Amino acid sequence: MTAQDTVDGKQLHGEFKVPGGKLVIADLDVTDGKITRANINGDFFLEPDEALNDINQALIGLRFDSSHSTIAGAIDHAVDESVVMFGFDAHAVATAVRRATGFATRWDDHEWEILLPMEIPIYTQVALDQILTEDVGAGRANPAMRLWRWPLSDPSVIIGSFQSYSNEIDAEAVEKHDIKVARRISGGGAMFMEADNAVTYSLYTPTSLVDGMSFSDSYPFLDAWVMEALQRMNVKAFYEPLNDISTPEGKIGGAAQKRLASGTMLHHVTMSYDIDAQKMTEVLRIGREKISDKGITSAQSRVDPLRRQTGLNREDIWDIMIDTFQKRYAATTREVTADELARAEALAEQKFKTHEWIHRVP
Repeated sequence: MTAQDTVDGKQLHGEFKVPGGKLVIADLDVTDGKITRANINGDFFLEPDEALNDINQALIGLRFDSSHSTIAGAIDHAVDESVVMFGFDAHAVATAVRRATGFATRWDDHEWEILLPMEIPIYTQVALDQILTEDVGAGRANPAMRLWRWPLSDPSVIIGSFQSYSNEIDAEAVEKHDIKVARRISGGGAMFMEADNAVTYSLYTPTSLVDGMSFSDSYPFLDAWVMEALQRMNVKAFYEPLNDISTPEGKIGGAAQKRLASGTMLHHVTMSYDIDAQKMTEVLRIGREKISDKGITSAQSRVDPLRRQTGLNREDIWDIMIDTFQKRYAATTREVTADELARAEALAEQKFKTHEWIHRVP
């Protein structure tokens, strides 16, 4: 059965609640792969009334699998500057249409899993991110949130996919402190990670969950659940564009993403729990420039926002995060399977431990 077969002759229904705005509903009929009836409705405001018919007519004749930008563009072309769309816009209509046709999804359209913290070496950790993202795309695994745990004997720096090794890493300090350097598949900045100094999690999800969203909008959208968890810990956290989680006392974490051609994506966040700032600034060259961004007046200080602001140990923070995600998305819990771990270990040997990958940007 083709994608067209799943929609032809069907009455399709999709809803989208604009963040801070109104509900937009799309009721559609599709015949021979094209939209033949469109009824856009909701609790939004629109002036003049006649513009609603123009919006509906703009959708008729479009392919059911039209991209988000094509749908929004058709609506923008159909309404002129005199039309007032209050509480919604063309992009909101496009999202409702894409949800009706199945190309955009909601959190509750998926069966979410939580992969519980398991002590895994750093090179296997970054390999596991690739393995699990690919598994979701291939239908071998459900979308999931995974909490990281790494061995006490595995102090590490994980650099972004596009960062220069020589610009980020002080080779002498890495050798002095016996630090492992790994490179992940996502972009973004370096993560300094000792056994108990950070709280890190990964999301493996279809990109349909963020269909039509800009990158800047997708970050806070995917991390809304962790902001709720932080609120439960009495941490006054907020998002700063593009990918920083901050509090009034300074930055506490950052996010990164990688989107695969298979239609899945990796989104992960590292938040500072109790970092040895002296060691961090010895090992990371860029840390010497960015240290003031974390509110540190001396390199002898520690970066300890989650420990200091919550008064909780890391395991208690994990428990609150797990409980929040579980309640919000009806997620089930499991451990990383032996097969997943074995495939990640093999990939770590083939790719993530190699000089070619680690130094791919010299």
